[in-house]
Amino acid sequence: MHELLQKRLEAARHWAIQAGELIMRFFRSQELQVQRKSDASPVTQADQEAERLLRQRIQEYFPEDSIVGEEWGETPGQGPFCWVLDPIDGTKSFVHGVPLFGTLIGLMENQQPVAGVIHIPALGETAWGGPQLGCWYEHPAAKPCETSLRPCPSLDQATVLTSELEGFAATGHLPCLLRLAQTAEVMRTWGDCYGYLMLVSGRADVMVDPRMHLWDAVAVMAVVQGAGGTFTCWQGRQRPDGGNGVASSPELLPQVLALLEPQEA
Repeated sequence: MHELLQKRLEAARHWAIQAGELIMRFFRSQELQVQRKSDASPVTQADQEAERLLRQRIQEYFPEDSIVGEEWGETPGQGPFCWVLDPIDGTKSFVHGVPLFGTLIGLMENQQPVAGVIHIPALGETAWGGPQLGCWYEHPAAKPCETSLRPCPSLDQATVLTSELEGFAATGHLPCLLRLAQTAEVMRTWGDCYGYLMLVSGRADVMVDPRMHLWDAVAVMAVVQGAGGTFTCWQGRQRPDGGNGVASSPELLPQVLALLEPQEA
């Protein structure tokens, strides 16, 4: 089974780069058109075409596998493997010309994340791995190397990252945001999947998301676990469908979860 995972992970890394090249043709283009989905979130031609490309690759090389994607829904398959796709994680950043968006390709086996790729096409950074596979990172100035989380014993020494602040307000969790900001040494909104890539490449210590869909979580969960970290929902359960997420070292996780718990008035 390890060989099957490794084969799919290596393919996913190449496909993420191909999707990134397609996406970059639209980045900062004056012709880019933005539409709104039913939940008012933005979607572009780049999102749709990149996911279509990824689906074509999967169906060509692993036709028995099922697929779930943000833009084109679910394609049933046979067997234990399911690909989970987010062609542009951080579409708002992409639309506004901010280079911190990325392509996420996740793989589940029997509903559990086992492999993932985070690719940041505008910066040329990529992280990939899984719980049984380790974690690898590359950027334009260096060859691929195995990576892991950096040591950080206490939250007051940590760099904590998150995505857009509006998510805390919309879910009623602004007090959690304030507690994190008051406790952490540094807190920044270098969010979406780039925050998880910073975590596994040793440049941050915690990534917190107040709102996540399955396609936001599967790839980053697998990569973080491959780097020796933990990914849970805010209730501390290791699952990609909990609606929110916390990624950190095992040592920091209890400290973070304590600040995310409802506080007595």
